Amino acid sequence: MKAQRPRPPHFNGEQPHAEWRDHTLPYIAVAVVIVLVVTLAVWLIDPAPPRTITMSAGPHESSFLVAAEQYRKILARNGITLNVLESDGSVQNLHRLLDPKQHVDIAFVQGGVADGLNTASLMSLGSVFYIPVVVFYRGAGLNQLSQLEGKRIAVGREGSGTRLLALKLLDANGIEPGGNTALVPSDGLQAATQLVAGEVDAAILSGDSATRGLMLRLLKVPGVSVMNFAEASAYTRLFPYLDEIDLPVGVLDLKRTIPPETVHLISPTVELVARNTLHPAISDLLIEAAQEVHGMPGLLQRAGQFPSPVAREYQISEDAQRYYRTGKSFLYRTLPFWLASIGDRTLVLLLPVAVLLFPAMRLIPALYRWRVRSRIYRYYGSLIAIERGALADSTDEERKRLFAELDQIEDSLNRLRMPLAYADAFYVLREHVGFVRSRLAAASRQGSHP
Repeated sequence: MKAQRPRPPHFNGEQPHAEWRDHTLPYIAVAVVIVLVVTLAVWLIDPAPPRTITMSAGPHESSFLVAAEQYRKILARNGITLNVLESDGSVQNLHRLLDPKQHVDIAFVQGGVADGLNTASLMSLGSVFYIPVVVFYRGAGLNQLSQLEGKRIAVGREGSGTRLLALKLLDANGIEPGGNTALVPSDGLQAATQLVAGEVDAAILSGDSATRGLMLRLLKVPGVSVMNFAEASAYTRLFPYLDEIDLPVGVLDLKRTIPPETVHLISPTVELVARNTLHPAISDLLIEAAQEVHGMPGLLQRAGQFPSPVAREYQISEDAQRYYRTGKSFLYRTLPFWLASIGDRTLVLLLPVAVLLFPAMRLIPALYRWRVRSRIYRYYGSLIAIERGALADSTDEERKRLFAELDQIEDSLNRLRMPLAYADAFYVLREHVGFVRSRLAAASRQGSHP
């Protein structure tokens, strides 16, 4: 039983558009590849900024929570929703950032609470404000924490950043829990009330517990003094996250000159800490919000002092460093946030697109050559099939069908538009058509004269 010969291709219907396809298909193929590569790059390398982020702030009515609410309003102007979570303070904020199940993107974190934790996955957008350590005590003349040994000290509530820092500072002065010094877990107004009532001998206040109003009330109480840290410079050397700051004369009350002399204090800074996956555009928005919220002068800071890119416990992110050096880019200064984001991502992709274009320009001629030659090779495939049919033991009817197929090929070649660069291959093909026709004619004569 003879094997079936493959049917010849249908050439008639493709001729009017063949040349057009030869020219356009290589460009379309290269364009599709470039679009796919760019889309993949946008999706994987430079994704769009998220529309919603989450911040862990602080306790109810704390300065942390108040600042976070201001951030939320500023970010909303650019179409970003900021979800603000209440917390117990810096310690819980830090643990939320480190826990991937919490889905917290950014938080306020006080310096000195990261001891023993692996914070390599976090980065800082800068320091945003001070939370000074202010020690009030009964009596006068004390200027060292070591002088509080054996007394009753309010060191802050359990789990608070104030307590954690107070215990570190006291430990550096030889005062440890379980010794002859009573460490009372109270802070803020409760600690101040205990100090005035004589229930404790000293109170270490920090952050929201050291408000201007509370400090004024305590300094007006007879027998209550504020500690002037004579060793402030030493603390800043031993604890890199601490700064030496001054409470200037009269800053609490100019009329009554309170305090009557400059008080040297030590203070950690609160940093805006984020996960290292934070989008660069969101980083810029957050620093911009920090400048608006924390850039004004205050009791312990000068105008423009915060936010600051000074590295503390966390490495300053590269995006934050770039923003502090040059500010917002031209696109973000002149266009709405989302439009600028699209433009910025487009510019980032121009380089890889340009890199792709060079090999693509070399690929297009190769694809074009392949397209033209492939059409020529298709004719050769049909010619080989006809020649094999001619050499086989075929009937008159089969040979007539082969002649008809050969006529179809020749008719198609007569209407084929071939680029001049391939004229030699085209005319060789026509010669081979004639060659196959002569072979078929010879086979027909031999078949008619057995």
